Amino acid sequence: MKTIGFVDGGRALPVGKILCLGRNYAEHAKEMKAEIPATPVVFIKPSTALLEPGGMIRIPAVSREVHHEVEMVVVIGTSGRDIPKESAMHHVAGYAVGLDMTLRDVQAAAKKNGLPWSVAKGFDTSAPVSAAVRRNAVADPHALALSLRVNGTVRQSSNTRHMLFKIPDILAYLSTIFTLEEGDLSFTGTPEGVGPVAAGDTLTAELESVGTLTVGVH
Repeated sequence: MKTIGFVDGGRALPVGKILCLGRNYAEHAKEMKAEIPATPVVFIKPSTALLEPGGMIRIPAVSREVHHEVEMVVVIGTSGRDIPKESAMHHVAGYAVGLDMTLRDVQAAAKKNGLPWSVAKGFDTSAPVSAAVRRNAVADPHALALSLRVNGTVRQSSNTRHMLFKIPDILAYLSTIFTLEEGDLSFTGTPEGVGPVAAGDTLTAELESVGTLTVGVH
């Protein structure tokens, strides 16, 4: 079973499901030539997509174009269903930085044919995630610098204040559809600047007050 640990030690949490948001930064929606959504755009990755820091992203043979998407990740600590926005933050155990790796060519073909994105988003190693920090270690999760470097060159640089849907909105919405369980992860969307990676690349994601995540590409 895949787990997520905390930088201060303690019990690692088993990860059941990974709930992800698309188009949660306006500038990313624009670069993808997509409309800004009125409600959260949600997709799921399986827990087998998780990759630990220092691991290798393995590009499936079905794809020739893999893109990076850096994101803040919310770790669920207390289970709930139909969670009110006002109490949503009480269900958060902590935060991590992650990458939503995407088979962009596979996704584009799926979109064109009206098919699901499951392969493009959910392949093994498509969800590298750092160790998490506890909720109380972050003063304001909606004011954190977020960046990604590929081989030392900055590709993405933004701030979580630009998220269209904030964490209470996200968790309240998700919990009307899915029961949120301890250890579930919520990827909160990526800012602009997404782009391709290739075998041999080194990716370093950083989230202010949370930490860094470095992985390779095989």
